Amino acid sequence: MSTTVIILAAGKGTRMRSKLPKVLQPLAGRPLLGHVIQTAKKLHAQNIITIYGHGGDLVKQSFAAEQIEWVEQAEQLGTGHAVQMTLPVLPQDGISLIYMGMFLSFVKVPLNSYLKPLANLVLV
Repeated sequence: MSTTVIILAAGKGTRMRSKLPKVLQPLAGRPLLGHVIQTAKKLHAQNIITIYGHGGDLVKQSFAAEQIEWVEQAEQLGTGHAVQMTLPVLPQDGISLIYMGMFLSFVKVPLNSYLKPLANLVLV
């Protein structure tokens, strides 16, 4: 079964009062999005899809070396809309995990523990 990680990284981060996009804010020497990408790699995801918006060029440039499918959400209309934007590139089989681009989750349990029987999509 293939695993796809969808990372929501389109937010402006206006409450952070910074010129940097929220997902590029540094934490422990690397941008927040870098930590989330590292988590996706620990899950051995076959596909990593990152939804970008605000500061998109800078976000994409910052992670140009990563094997990521980039999907633009030009107008931020919410989480559901962001996930909908991935449908043209989202594999039809396997499972998908949705990660917020600024939240860190350290993988300490097997991927199967995230899933209930017959689940195709999990918001982590």
